[in-house]
Amino acid sequence: MRLETGYEERRARIELIPLMDVLFFLLVFLIYCMLSMTTHRGVRVDLPRASGMTEVGKRMIVTVLADDQLQLDGHPMTTDDLVMDVAERWRMAKIPVLISADRTAHIGTGIELLAKLKRAGVEAVAFQVAAGESRGQRAEARNQRSEVRSP
Repeated sequence: MRLETGYEERRARIELIPLMDVLFFLLVFLIYCMLSMTTHRGVRVDLPRASGMTEVGKRMIVTVLADDQLQLDGHPMTTDDLVMDVAERWRMAKIPVLISADRTAHIGTGIELLAKLKRAGVEAVAFQVAAGESRGQRAEARNQRSEVRSP
């Protein structure tokens, strides 16, 4: 004996709501993956501390690593090649240059680089620092506090 339920005559149909849910999840996943791939994964640099203004906008980043190697936007270069490349970019677009030097890098490397960039005609060069007080400012503040406490 066979029971008639009414499902025998129905055809298969595509449900759109679950399909849209799956497509939205896929879209969110792809956007999340795309954004995680474009994150700047730069070189870790222990920056010196100082107070100052915050730079905004597009800029060229020159990195001085702890072992005094130079990089332009993450690409290792010699000093002369770096200066020529930065000067050429400066002449074309007037993009400011930001020198990001590790705290343990020799100060001479940064100063020499700054002088060579100025000689090449690059006018907007600044050093990148971490926000906060420098060691000199902290020592000065301690001295002022100790002077206030002494009778």
